[in-house]
Amino acid sequence: MPETMRSVEAAVEILRDRGVRYAFGVPGESFLGLLDALHDIPEIDLVSSRHEGGAAFMADAAAKLTGQPAICMGTRGVGSANLAIGIHTAQQDSTPMIAMVGQVETPFRHMEALQEVELASFLSPITKWSIEATAGSELPRLTSEAYRIATSGRPGPVAIALRGDILDETVEFSGLPPSARAIAHPAPEQLAEILELLAASERPLIIAGGGILRSGAVQLLQEFAEATETPVATAFRRLDAFPTDHPLSLGSLSFGTPAPVRKRAQDADLVLAIGTRLSELTTLGFTVPGKHARLVHIDVEPSVLGRSFAATVAMLSDARRCLAALIDMAAMMTWPDRNDQNSRDRKAFEDAIRAGSGSVTSLVDPALVVQAMARRLPDDAVITADAGNFFGWVQRFGSFRQPGTFLGPTSGAMGYAVPAAVAATIVHRGTRKVVATAGDGGFFMTGNELAVAAQRGLPVICVVFNNSLYGTIRLHQEKEYPGRVSGTELWTPDIVKYAEAFGGLGIRIDSNADVDDAVRKAIEHPGIVVIDVAVDRNTIAPGVRLDEVSG
Repeated sequence: MPETMRSVEAAVEILRDRGVRYAFGVPGESFLGLLDALHDIPEIDLVSSRHEGGAAFMADAAAKLTGQPAICMGTRGVGSANLAIGIHTAQQDSTPMIAMVGQVETPFRHMEALQEVELASFLSPITKWSIEATAGSELPRLTSEAYRIATSGRPGPVAIALRGDILDETVEFSGLPPSARAIAHPAPEQLAEILELLAASERPLIIAGGGILRSGAVQLLQEFAEATETPVATAFRRLDAFPTDHPLSLGSLSFGTPAPVRKRAQDADLVLAIGTRLSELTTLGFTVPGKHARLVHIDVEPSVLGRSFAATVAMLSDARRCLAALIDMAAMMTWPDRNDQNSRDRKAFEDAIRAGSGSVTSLVDPALVVQAMARRLPDDAVITADAGNFFGWVQRFGSFRQPGTFLGPTSGAMGYAVPAAVAATIVHRGTRKVVATAGDGGFFMTGNELAVAAQRGLPVICVVFNNSLYGTIRLHQEKEYPGRVSGTELWTPDIVKYAEAFGGLGIRIDSNADVDDAVRKAIEHPGIVVIDVAVDRNTIAPGVRLDEVSG
């Protein structure tokens, strides 16, 4: 029997029934009806952020952890423009997200009303689907379709522009059943071809991407790698897609990858890429697979298969289903003994990550901070990472033993770490340690979201690698225009006092001798903690000195 309700109430009920549990945003007058509808839906936690960019980053992080899209909200042109950085991050990270953005009321549309922007076309290039609801009667169906698109195939963000006057329109609503999700099944003949290629290979390498995490296939990947004695490297910023302490792990592929691992990846004669689009950083500047290597590419999205490199086998399949089928078939085969080669590769990787930064002149070695965190944090702790050169230390020296323990933007968006850490603490209800890692540039872009943690009493730890530089750009600047510094110097406020302003604990580390004790104190503290790590600006990246680059 249809029920009479407001259109926005029907939309919110649809999202609740699909499994959406979080909404993040800055309140705006153009979507007051949406805020009011959320008031009566206790299953969806409404989180008021301090900036729409932070809200979108929070929604991205929550979706990564739960597998369900989260809502992010902003008003008209200004709020939607702020949301765009996080929406773009979700697009590049293949994260399901539902952006619900306020729009000018129908009588004032197309008259350049206050903050008016054509939101559907504005957001279209960075979403899977962007639509404007022109009537309340359309909103429930469009909301259901938005959820379907966001979670189908390669997940991603969708956007619905909400005219303020349609939200309270009365509709007859009896519910909309969810559409069955299309599932791509592995083809038996392709499975056999993959295993034949793998068995004949001398230097195979598996690259594990975000599809491994989204499909819950980390354990299956481990079983497959062990059965076939094939080493694994994770794609850029997918550090938790394979346990870093596993004997077959070669760490992650990125700008911070140790030289022996870079060479091993570039020398692979067979690359088995699962759940990754083989982006620029994952492929080390499109040098992996090498010219003479064969590629087996497995993904749920047909448009990425063979796009960057020609694939010998291109399989349209969910990672979990594919790996389960491969394991069954692999058990009936005889596999070459690769133990000696794998042991040498692993030792070269371990030697590289034991070596430290190799570029420290004074102050604190960032490697020691990351290693102390790896020793002291529990295995289920969540680490979030901003963009910046500091990430090279997190990638190289961090320890990720379980899925769902790392969050970082493949888009390279600065300002991600703090909002993501706040969202992770909300999702886990304070039951897990959560640590945001950032440079001083990125930290001060969104450090204001610690106000959300303070308001909710959330125990968030932030580690700020502070060199008073936009370090990544400075490194490029010194390479391209040596000695001509322009725009990359920073003045950094007192981070200890900044932490205290949120009712938190601020800790300054000035020497390597103080690292372990500072990390211990931060982990033991029950509230907000910000660690200010004093980093010599010449310690610009793992194994790289800025003064040597600039000559």
